[in-house]
Amino acid sequence: MAEILAASASFREPTPWRGTFQQYLDQVVATPAIADSAHRRLYRMIVAGGEKSPEGRYPFFENHLFGLDETIQRLVEEYLRPAALGFEVKKRILLLVGPVSGGKSTLVWLLKRGLEAFSRTDAGALYGIQGCPMHEEPLHLIPSHLRPAVEERLGVSIVGELCPWCRYQLDNVYHGRFQEVMVERVVISEQRRVGIGTYAPSDPKSQDISELTGALDFRAISEVGSESDPRAFRFDGELNVANRGIMEFQEMLKLDEKFLYHLLSLSQEGNFKTGRYELISADEVVIGHTNETEYKNFIQNARNEALASRLFVLPVPYTLDPDAEVRIYQKLLEPHLREGLHLSPWALKTAASVSILSRIEESPKPGGDRASKFHLYATKSDPARYEEARRQGWLDGEGLHGLDPRFMMNRLAALMVRPEVDCVDALAVLASIQAGVEQDPFVDRSFRARVLEWLEMAREWYNREVERDVLEAFAHDWGDELANLYNNYLDNVVLWMRLRRTGRGWDEALLRSVEERMHLSEAEAPNFREEIYSRLEIAKKQHQSMNFLEHGDLYRALSEKLLDDMKDEVKITTVTPTPDRRILEKIERAATQLVATGRYCPTCATQAIRHVGGLLNR
Repeated sequence: MAEILAASASFREPTPWRGTFQQYLDQVVATPAIADSAHRRLYRMIVAGGEKSPEGRYPFFENHLFGLDETIQRLVEEYLRPAALGFEVKKRILLLVGPVSGGKSTLVWLLKRGLEAFSRTDAGALYGIQGCPMHEEPLHLIPSHLRPAVEERLGVSIVGELCPWCRYQLDNVYHGRFQEVMVERVVISEQRRVGIGTYAPSDPKSQDISELTGALDFRAISEVGSESDPRAFRFDGELNVANRGIMEFQEMLKLDEKFLYHLLSLSQEGNFKTGRYELISADEVVIGHTNETEYKNFIQNARNEALASRLFVLPVPYTLDPDAEVRIYQKLLEPHLREGLHLSPWALKTAASVSILSRIEESPKPGGDRASKFHLYATKSDPARYEEARRQGWLDGEGLHGLDPRFMMNRLAALMVRPEVDCVDALAVLASIQAGVEQDPFVDRSFRARVLEWLEMAREWYNREVERDVLEAFAHDWGDELANLYNNYLDNVVLWMRLRRTGRGWDEALLRSVEERMHLSEAEAPNFREEIYSRLEIAKKQHQSMNFLEHGDLYRALSEKLLDDMKDEVKITTVTPTPDRRILEKIERAATQLVATGRYCPTCATQAIRHVGGLLNR
């Protein structure tokens, strides 16, 4: 979207253009895209933001929507692209269905703002009949019997008829000389009610259909003498102003039935009925959004079958990617963080872990429990299993329930506004979430118990992550320590190869302590040792040394063993009641090492060391 906004010259109005219909035709010959349908223009707007990345992301939505890659891909590739190419999909109402605070409104907001900006660029330019309240497509001036020839010559499709206002102007002002009708450039703007309409349902008793379709101007009736005269009608309903762009229905399924009936004709035939006038053509992308409960109630009602068949339902679930959830928090928090307030490296990630845990749907399959699926979603350690879990999760409606970002923002805000807090760590975040749930009188007991369970899972995850950070910090010479352990392992592999027939002479406990961390059984260990020995011999013949980084599993196992070997030392160091200077220096060096990573401040570094010391002493 940034590229489109930049190309629109910071929302400056483009150079006005006015000319006759004949001059407009010359422009269409040169640039057929100016006569695109609303769906095609919206699709081109997204593509103009940049090509899809190898990961399947569209740059237009980056930095605005996080963790909705599947939703966005379906929107662009299964709805907008086929609609832009003229398939029947263009006759469907796009209905976004998802939980509160899941991104539905933000998605529509992005499309509206992007279309406004795109219409200010040369690539997104569009034109309408001058003065028309519906900014009518000028090609509608061409009589029906001439359209096939014009379509073939211009390479465009002409769909729709003149609105009553334009028909009156053509007949009574221009006397049928459509070549002389004046055309002007149209700039889409929601504030000016051009090309974007929005309707939010109110009390059913006070809903007025004229808000959608326009209304009679009773003052003008006395001047023109007839209610059927287009000059006596205000074509200012939301369906009128949305022509050529986007029509948004907020909480769409709360609309009164008589409102929904108008959408049947609008979606299928591209027109709607109003007052004493003929069917009015409208070219607009109709987007509604609602929640899952409203949608299920809607489709269960047999009376809604006709409209339900005209819907393209797009689920918009909560994200299940912890990193994407963190980006949501960062985006919402950054404008309001006070100067000097520090967030520990695991604060937002721990909050995100609670949210993700609450959204996971468990399954009886192996690895389908909540903790296992969270680990898979957080690490993506097994790409094939991750893709299968996400595919099945999409079909099961995973992400349509759980804690929403608004709840988490409330708890984070309550914690961050405390003047005495200069650093927010993960433990404080967990405490704030727990307090928010326990103090809410409207939270039922069963849900409160589930939240406490998710909090405990998140706490265990945080404990593992922060423990690793602290242990690495205590390993002040990490590279040398790891290299020494690696060389020790290689020496014992060599001894095992040379002396295994004698059954003695090597440190079997050391070898197995590393191999078990690679999940190698005793039966599998000999083959692995022989492989390592062969690599070592080949490296020697080539006068090279074998680097432990060349074998990822071995490097990970060595790292884990080194950390485990350090636990006793760290435990003793951090819990000694009367530490001597040597111990205090160790703690200080570890804290300095944590701060040097750029992720910790002195406050949360000290808190992390103290917390891990307590964990190791349990």
